[in-house]
Amino acid sequence: MYDYHIHSNFSTDSNMTMDQACRQSIELGLKEIAFTDHLDIDYPNFDDQFMIDFSLYTEQYNTVRAKYAPRLKVIKGIEIGLQPHTLRQSLEVASSYQFDYIIASTHVVDKLDLHNGDFCRGKAKEQAYRRYLEDMYDCIKLFPMFNVLGHIDLIRRYGNYDDKSMKYGDYADILDIILKWLIENGKGIEINTSGFRYNLNSTMPTPEFVRRYKELGGEILTIGSDAHSTDYIAYKFDLAYDISREAGFKYVTTFEQQQPSFKKIY
Repeated sequence: MYDYHIHSNFSTDSNMTMDQACRQSIELGLKEIAFTDHLDIDYPNFDDQFMIDFSLYTEQYNTVRAKYAPRLKVIKGIEIGLQPHTLRQSLEVASSYQFDYIIASTHVVDKLDLHNGDFCRGKAKEQAYRRYLEDMYDCIKLFPMFNVLGHIDLIRRYGNYDDKSMKYGDYADILDIILKWLIENGKGIEINTSGFRYNLNSTMPTPEFVRRYKELGGEILTIGSDAHSTDYIAYKFDLAYDISREAGFKYVTTFEQQQPSFKKIY
C-alpha cells in the first residue's frame, strides 16, 4: 500500500518526526509514503505558522530516504493551501524545491479560516459550500503546478450545520466543472481517510465523488491518511482500496519528479 498524505513535524499541527513515520510505515508493511507537509501562505491569524524551513525539510527528507531504502520508498511532497492572493508566492515555492508530488488544497476562503468556523459562520450551508467550491475552482485554474486536488469536500468538517453532508447531486454543476478540468489537465483526486477521525464516517471525498470522477474519465487517484501521528498512518486503507475498486479503478497512482506511475490494486 501507498500512503500519499502524511504530515511530519514540519507541519505545525504535527509532532511526528519523519523517522517515526517511516518506522511505522515499515511496521505496517507499506511500500511507499509521501510526506506532504503544509504550506499555507498568509493563513489567517497565524502569520508564518504554516510555513516550512525548506532547507531543513530537504535535509531531513534526504536522510530518511537514504536510511530506509530499499525497505520503504519515501517521496518528497507538499500540501499547498491555495488562496487567490498567494498563488504567485505558492508557484515560486512549488517550482523551487524539486517536489515529487504536490497536493493543492483549500483551507481558507475569502481570507476566512475554515478550521475555526469563521468562513461558514453566518452562512447557510448551500451558500458556504458553493462559495468554497467556486473559490477552489478559481484557484486551481491559475495554479498549474500540482498533481492532485486534496480532500475535495473538506468543508464538511467545519460547518456548524445539522446536516454536514455534501451530496454530489446538490452541487453537480460546479463539481462536474472541477472534475472535468482536473481530467483535461492531467490532475487527480485523492481518497483521504481522515474523515473517519472527524466524525464524518466517510472518506473525503465520499465514494460518489470517486465514482463520478471515474465516470468522467479520471484515472489519477492517490490514497492518503492525512496522518499527523503514527496512530493514523494508513488508517482505514482497506476501506479506501475497496472504494477505489468499486468505483472502477484498477490502479492507484504514485509520483516521482511529478510523473505518475500506476500501481495495480490487488
